[in-house]
Amino acid sequence: MNQIDKDITMVSGPPKDINITQKIATFIGVAGLLILVLAAFNVNFPNKGLWLAIALASIAGGIILFSKGAYGNKQEGIKNDGVWFKGISSRGFVAWVAGIAMTSFYVVLYFFEGLLGANPGAANTGVISLFDPLSRMLSGNDASQWFVYGTLYTVAIVAFGIKFMWKYRNNKYERLRTFSVMFFQTGFAFIIPELMARLNSDTFKLPYTDIKSIWPLNYGNFDQYRVDEYINAGNVGLFLLIFGVASILIVTPIMTYKFGKRWYCSWVCGCGGLAETAGDPFRQLSDKSTAAWKVERWVIHSVVVFSVVMTTAVISTYLGYDSEKYWFTKDTFLLCVVSILTLVIGLLFAFRRDELMKDAKIGAIGYFAIVLATIGLHYSSADSIFLIETGSLRQSYGFLIGAVFSGVIGTGFYPIFGNRVWCRFGCPMAAIMGMQQRFFSKFRITTNGGQCISCGNCSTYCEMGIDVKAYAQKGQNIVRSSCVGCGVCSAVCPRGVLKLENGEDSGDSRYDSDPITFGNDGVKLNV
Repeated sequence: MNQIDKDITMVSGPPKDINITQKIATFIGVAGLLILVLAAFNVNFPNKGLWLAIALASIAGGIILFSKGAYGNKQEGIKNDGVWFKGISSRGFVAWVAGIAMTSFYVVLYFFEGLLGANPGAANTGVISLFDPLSRMLSGNDASQWFVYGTLYTVAIVAFGIKFMWKYRNNKYERLRTFSVMFFQTGFAFIIPELMARLNSDTFKLPYTDIKSIWPLNYGNFDQYRVDEYINAGNVGLFLLIFGVASILIVTPIMTYKFGKRWYCSWVCGCGGLAETAGDPFRQLSDKSTAAWKVERWVIHSVVVFSVVMTTAVISTYLGYDSEKYWFTKDTFLLCVVSILTLVIGLLFAFRRDELMKDAKIGAIGYFAIVLATIGLHYSSADSIFLIETGSLRQSYGFLIGAVFSGVIGTGFYPIFGNRVWCRFGCPMAAIMGMQQRFFSKFRITTNGGQCISCGNCSTYCEMGIDVKAYAQKGQNIVRSSCVGCGVCSAVCPRGVLKLENGEDSGDSRYDSDPITFGNDGVKLNV
C-alpha cells in the first residue's frame, strides 16, 4: 500500500526529484515523440497505422502515468508544488527551450508545411504520411498538416485533461468543466467534422466545420467559398449556416447573460481547453501588473474593432447596390451593422454609464473607428477594400489573427507569457462576451473578505492576470470582463473566500461591496 504524503504545509521547500514512476512515464512519452520525429525525417515505418497508434498511445500514456506519479500519493487538495522552483514553470532554461520548440512547430505548421511532408497533388511523406491511416479511417481522405495538428491537439487536451482532473480531484466544478472541454474537443472539433467529410461527393460538398467554433473566433466562417459550399449543400449546409448565425445572435448572448463567458471559454472552447489542460503548469506566469492590464485593454479592443471591420468587409463583398438583384443590398447591410453597434453603445451609456469609467474612452474610439470604416466600405468595390485587393486583405486577416497571434504567440509561448495570453490579449470572441459579462450578465465571483488571510494563492493562479486578492481583502465582488470563470482562484483558496455565482440580480448590486468588520469592536471600513 502506497504511503500517503501527509505534509499539509503550503510551502515546504524546493521540490524533490521526480520519482521512479515519473521517470518511466517520461521515457514512454519521449519514445512516442521520437517516433513522430523519425517520421518527420522520412524514416519509413512499414505499418504506419500500428506505429501511429504506438506513438499516440505512448505520448498519452506517458502523460497520464506521469500524473499518477505526481499526484497519486498525495492527499486531495491543491498545493503550490514548488512551481517557482521548477525551470519549466518559472521561465527557466527548460521553459525557454520548450517555448522555442513549440513556436518552431507552429511556424513550420503554418508556413512550411512541406517540411512535415505535405505534397499537394501527390502522396504525403514524412510525419503527415504516418497519419494517413487514421485520416482515411475517419474521413476517407489522406491526412493534411491540419489533421496532424488536430489529432495532436485532441490527444493533448484529453491526456493533460486527465492530469488536470487528477490534480483537482477534490473539486467537482474543475472535474466537470475539464470533462466538458475534453468532450467538445474530441467530438465536435475533431471526430464529427472528419466524419462529415465522408458525406462529400462530386455533387455534394460541405466545408470543414468545427460546429462549436463561433464568430468572431471562427473568423473565416463567412468567406465566400464557405458560404457558397453551405448554400450548395442544400438543407444540411443551410442548417449549418443558419446555426452559425444563430450562435452569434441568439445562443451566445443568452448563455453569456445567464452564465457569463465561462460557459464557452472554460467549458467549450478548444483554445481555452488547451490552455486549461496542457497550459495549467504555466497559469502563474500571467502578468498581473497595471502596465499589462493597460496593454490588454487597448490590444483586445483593437482586435475586436479589427475583427468587426474585417467581417463586415468580407460579407459586404457578396452584396451589391441594385435592389432588383439583391433582396439584401450592401447599403442595407452596412446600415444594419452601424444601427446594431449604435444600439449596443447606447444601451451601455444609458444603463451602465457609471461602470464604464475609463473604458468609455476606448469604447467611443472603437465605435467611431468602425463607423468610419463602414463609410469607407460603402465606397469600396467587390474586388478592393480600402484600396487593398480583397483576397489579400482576407489572407492578411487570417495570417495575423489565426496564425501569428492565436498559434505562434498564443500557444507557443505558454512557458513564457502564461497559458491564456491569446484569450487575454487576442481573442475577439472573449472580448465581446467579456463586455456583456461585465455589464449585462448574472455571473460574478463573490468574496467573504472577513475570512481572507491574504495568502495570495488566488492572484498567483489567476491565468487572466486579475489581482483577485485585492478584491478578496475588501470583500468586493469580482465583475471583470477578462474573467473566464475557470474557478481555480476559488479552488486554491484555503479559506473558502471566493464563490462563483450566477446571481438573480444582474443590476448594480453585482458591483457593490459589503462593509468589512474588523474584530469585535464594530469598526467598519467602507470600500
